[in-house]
Amino acid sequence: MNRVLVSLLGSMAPVAAEVSWLREVAPILRANCVSCHKPGKTKGGLDLTTHAGVMKGSEDGAVIKTGDTMASRLIESVCGEEPDMPKEGEALSVAEVDVLSRWIMEGAKEDALAAGSHRPGQPPVYAALPSVHAMAFSPDGTVLAVAGRHEILLHKADGTGIVARLAGESPRLESLAFSKDGELLVASGGLVSEFGEVQIWNVDRRELKRSIKASSDSFFGVALSADSQRVAVGGADKLVRVFAVADGNEVMRCDNHLDWVFGTAFTSDGQRLVTVSRDKAAKLIEIRTGQLIDDINRSRDALICLTRHPKDDLIATGGTEGKIRLFRMEPRGGRLSEGDDKEQSFVREFEHMASPIHAIAFSPDGTVIACGGQSGEVRIFRTENGQRLAQIKGGQGPVFALSFSADGKQLAIAGSDGRIRVHDAEKGTAVREFDSVPR
Repeated sequence: MNRVLVSLLGSMAPVAAEVSWLREVAPILRANCVSCHKPGKTKGGLDLTTHAGVMKGSEDGAVIKTGDTMASRLIESVCGEEPDMPKEGEALSVAEVDVLSRWIMEGAKEDALAAGSHRPGQPPVYAALPSVHAMAFSPDGTVLAVAGRHEILLHKADGTGIVARLAGESPRLESLAFSKDGELLVASGGLVSEFGEVQIWNVDRRELKRSIKASSDSFFGVALSADSQRVAVGGADKLVRVFAVADGNEVMRCDNHLDWVFGTAFTSDGQRLVTVSRDKAAKLIEIRTGQLIDDINRSRDALICLTRHPKDDLIATGGTEGKIRLFRMEPRGGRLSEGDDKEQSFVREFEHMASPIHAIAFSPDGTVIACGGQSGEVRIFRTENGQRLAQIKGGQGPVFALSFSADGKQLAIAGSDGRIRVHDAEKGTAVREFDSVPR
């Protein structure tokens, strides 16, 4: 063992609190090591993206010996004047090595996901209206689910009151979706830099059927398969995951994106998944293998949102360019080569919004599509030809969430100001307005 490490171990001072895997260890590994040691690129068979992967070790055996830093190959690899890891970039600082070393000496515990619940014992009390990042009308048209802080609020569809408050672990929820029969409500979110969570609720019983925690950062763009057997999410860790609803087990993971993944959508047969990311790519993934089938778009702008047509295998994307673009959920027949502008799955482009688009939604029959974004303006178009039907002026801040009523006649709009505004979906005229949360 080198003198730097011996000196480091000898100088360790007692600390009041144990080192946190999620808050301290995982961020160090994520910043310095996972580019070479992650799913799909496990150099030496070592996956450093999860606690389980670290403890499993590499093809050559364990890299951690709990309680014994001197015998842990992970520490040996990051120490010295010319450490073996990371292969590129700056070596770990003395402080970072100290964190890893203390964590191992303390037993290399996975603290955060096994720690006490973040779920509030009482409904949150709001001093001010929170931004609304997700909402969804139930298929039967009786309730509007709205994401709050640590909870989902079920409003009466006409906005006259709240019928239930579903409290959960995640301080912030990023997306909501009902199953086709309305029995389930799924949500994705998490606690920034600590965990991502998928919540699966039984709507009638107001009961949390399952909480699936994974990753070390938030989840986005939740989607349910048509048979309600699988749920997909994208993440701030650049990964796409699919979980089984029945037991919460991860059944697929794909790492083909280079930035945060904001949207997912299943094909009708449930065999494939389309995902969109801030890396400008919309990708088609085979769920059985987790392998990339094709890129379905030409790289243009950072993609922020995705919605699937309710009947056909079509998806609409929106991003920083400010345009809705419609694609078929099928391979183009070949991967893009340099200079290749072909988009064989492309269907049409809609009117330019002149500001980034944060939210897109299809009407229940798919004949109409709406978008809203940074400017606060919302536009409603006919899907088949891109004709604009209505334009709803902004002025209340950015729009983050849109949802059509079950009959498609009304559109709910929400965003940074915490108010829910319902408009006529054909004329764009205001119908009603109410707070997203009680106060």
